[in-house]
Amino acid sequence: MSKFSDYMFCEETKQFLALEGFVKPTPIQQQVIPMACKGKDIIGRSDTGTGKTHAFLIPIMEKVKVDMNKVQAVITAPTRELASQIYYRAQKMCEANPKLRVRLIVGGIEKSKMNDSLKVQPHIVIGTPGRIKDLFLNEQTLRVDTASIFVVDEADMTLEFGFLEDIDHIAGKMNSDLQMMSFSATIPMGLKLFLKKYMKEPQYVTICDEPNAHPKIEHVLIPCKHELYEDVLLKLLTMFTPYVCLIFANTRLEASNVAQKMRDHGYGVIELHGDLTARARQKAMKEIRTLEKSYIVATDIAARGIDIDGVTHVVSMGFPKEINFYIHRSGRTARAGKDGICYALYKENELRTINTLHTKGIAFEHRGIKDHTFVELMPLIQKKQKKESPLEKEISKIVHKKKQKVKPGYKVKRKQEIEKLKRRKKREMIKEEIKQQKKERAKAKMREKRGLEE
Repeated sequence: MSKFSDYMFCEETKQFLALEGFVKPTPIQQQVIPMACKGKDIIGRSDTGTGKTHAFLIPIMEKVKVDMNKVQAVITAPTRELASQIYYRAQKMCEANPKLRVRLIVGGIEKSKMNDSLKVQPHIVIGTPGRIKDLFLNEQTLRVDTASIFVVDEADMTLEFGFLEDIDHIAGKMNSDLQMMSFSATIPMGLKLFLKKYMKEPQYVTICDEPNAHPKIEHVLIPCKHELYEDVLLKLLTMFTPYVCLIFANTRLEASNVAQKMRDHGYGVIELHGDLTARARQKAMKEIRTLEKSYIVATDIAARGIDIDGVTHVVSMGFPKEINFYIHRSGRTARAGKDGICYALYKENELRTINTLHTKGIAFEHRGIKDHTFVELMPLIQKKQKKESPLEKEISKIVHKKKQKVKPGYKVKRKQEIEKLKRRKKREMIKEEIKQQKKERAKAKMREKRGLEE
């Protein structure tokens, strides 16, 4: 179905779509929504920005019954920021149907207040695995065992952070006919084994953009030599005016230091990493949603999965240890058919990583900065020239030799000439081989004769 108007949705779901301004489903929505509405288990592979959140929110909106006062759908995300992002998008569902109750269950909110709010059970629960498990199994104030839909978002990240055990404890107490949907950028073996335990004949959906082959992203290497990354960054930032510039640091400390240095130079910065307090993280997410500032400094883990609109520039402060993280970083720009640029600040010890990315299809430009101007530098990766064999050289002479006039049948004659040359070279090779064999036999006879004499 190419338009949302083609779907037989209830009035509340239609209102939800109208509030969002959605007309056409994205590829992942087109594949997931019909199957999810039929109650199928789904394993979806997709990148950030493909529309996967609404691929599960729309079927949930369609299936939840507000006259049933119990939890009917549970959605987990591995971090507070990701859970808050889903919850923020689900608020439009409550606008479409004011009777719908959606609760955010994450750390950083006082547990007693959360328990009080659960005296009336929500219809939809969105939160982190640890806090949902705590309120469900330890506090026993949240009854997620009544849910018929369980969505595990960013499942590979959930596994990576060690939260899959919490998901296991929750799912193990839920109904056997539970519909489970999992969405992830990758599906590692540990995740496959978990999903196999709970899913029945899951439907696989793969919608993944390949940033390394994205023709609209320009990749530019900027050498730092003995300078600090942040000093080169400050020079670089004077060279362009972004709509949104996403700056990646490899550690929390680096992110904090870079953000402070940018503030010291008058830049308005949103900071996003694991060392922030719960209140600071909530403030950062609000600023990202409203795009109050043009510069975001983040770590890979904190920014992963968070959908940031309008990123025109990405800056990598050095290359991450996980090489695919660079591909994910650069893939944050050039979305929705737009162009984007990714600057990578590098040092000599990162050349191997650059070469590996080159083999994955990333073509880097190489530029320096001098007097607030870009200077083109020699390419770091030179194309290897293949050496021609003597035969190839002679064939090349035949193919490219100049002719005063092109006579009829010249292609046939040229082909005959090349074949003749190949036969001659083959005869020469055979003669050379026979000559070598004769020499070897002669040497063998000499060794044999000497052995007899001794």
